[in-house]
Amino acid sequence: KNDSTLFAIGSHNKKRPSNLVLGRLFDHQILDMAELGVVKYKGLKDYRGAPKKRVGSKPMMCFIGDVWHLDEDMKKLQNLLLDLFRGDPVSKLALIGLDHCICVTAASDGIIRLRTYYCKLKKNPNGLRTPVPFLTSSGPDMDFTVRRSEYATVDVYKAARRQPKAAKAKKVKNKSTNLFGETIGRLHLEKQNIDKMGGKRVKALRIAGKVAKEEEDAAIEEELQREGAELGKEFKATMGYTEEDMA
Repeated sequence: KNDSTLFAIGSHNKKRPSNLVLGRLFDHQILDMAELGVVKYKGLKDYRGAPKKRVGSKPMMCFIGDVWHLDEDMKKLQNLLLDLFRGDPVSKLALIGLDHCICVTAASDGIIRLRTYYCKLKKNPNGLRTPVPFLTSSGPDMDFTVRRSEYATVDVYKAARRQPKAAKAKKVKNKSTNLFGETIGRLHLEKQNIDKMGGKRVKALRIAGKVAKEEEDAAIEEELQREGAELGKEFKATMGYTEEDMA
């Protein structure tokens, strides 16, 4: 009924017990699909008291085993799992938000083991700025095998990965959008000389300028009189008489 690009269906019957189907859609059609047989499962209830990840946090994905890059079907399964666990795409991540890790191990016996760990960043004992992660099993954990798979052809996969031009955001110089969707622009102007800029001078500013000039002249006159008095005292102390006595 609903249009969703990713789906997961769980079922159980006599022919295929503990069955899990993961798949993706493209253009309202099945793009690729993998049928997994769950061998062992441990949920969150089996890890009572263990720390759990925050809601909405993104996992760190770790794929262990050479088969992930040697086998083409396993490469496609890896891509499907990454698409399933990645969540909403973001451009930046806070280091404190990396609180859990999902490790997927492909063993030689054909069983794929998925383990979830809570990650706590602690201070580096060597004094480095990069923190050291400590992992604690938090669940859910699952062991499964690949029963059947149907992946897209090369042409269909290329078409699904093609990004339409309308979805590509055109980069405009000196223009950006903030978190609230508001457009912010930046203008570059030449350096302005405020001293040479002409403007209307109101009467209050003219009076203030005249009063400031009078106060400045009075201060200068007072300073000159003070210096003259000091020079007169020095002259009398040296010569024994003042210039007025000479007159």
